[in-house]
Amino acid sequence: MAGEQKAKAKMEQAKGKAKETVGRAVGNERLTAEGQAEKSKGDARQAKEKTKDTFKR
Repeated sequence: MAGEQKAKAKMEQAKGKAKETVGRAVGNERLTAEGQAEKSKGDARQAKEKTKDTFKR
C-alpha cells in the first residue's frame, strides 16, 4: 500500500508541474494555479508517506 501511495504522490507532482509549466507558457493563470495546487497535494502526500516510513523503523 505504501508503494502505491508513493507512486501516486510522484504522479500528482509530475502532473501538477506539467500543468503549471503549460499554464505559464500559454499565459493561463487558472491552469498555472491548478498545477501548483496539484503539485502541493503531491508534496503533502509524499511528506506523509516519508513520516510513516520514519515511524515504521
